[in-house]
Amino acid sequence: MAQLRLTSPVPGVVRPLTAVPDPVFAGQMVGPGLAVEPDRTGRQDVLAPCDGVVGALHPHAFALELDDGRAVLVHVGIDTVTLAGQGFELHVERGRRVRAGDRVLTWSPVDVAAAGLSTMCPVVALQAEAVDVTLLVPEGERVEAGRPVLGWTAG
Repeated sequence: MAQLRLTSPVPGVVRPLTAVPDPVFAGQMVGPGLAVEPDRTGRQDVLAPCDGVVGALHPHAFALELDDGRAVLVHVGIDTVTLAGQGFELHVERGRRVRAGDRVLTWSPVDVAAAGLSTMCPVVALQAEAVDVTLLVPEGERVEAGRPVLGWTAG
């Protein structure tokens, strides 16, 4: 079975999804994955975690549709939809093909934290079975953007 390697979209510390302060992500209701607690820096690029076509696209989140039918969600911060795009800059449009490491959007974790919101960034293997997704780095480890953090075996 082919294993997809998902990379971290931001630099920061790897956390379990259960640590995300949102019941949908913490309960893995949309799928398994991990979260990255980003470095608290000013402007920061959010990178595509794999190759795919930009499906759903919002200033604070995006989903990539893969050629094999799988999909990956990156959510930038928690409850950041309430910011109505303020502080987020999109660099792609829906339907565009991206490669792992391409810049998708820019944001400021400092500004999101100042607004009283969590900066955690869930990376989710949408609709996957938990047994098909494995952590490639230990929880609590710091990673750079672009480093492989999740393996996803096609079921």
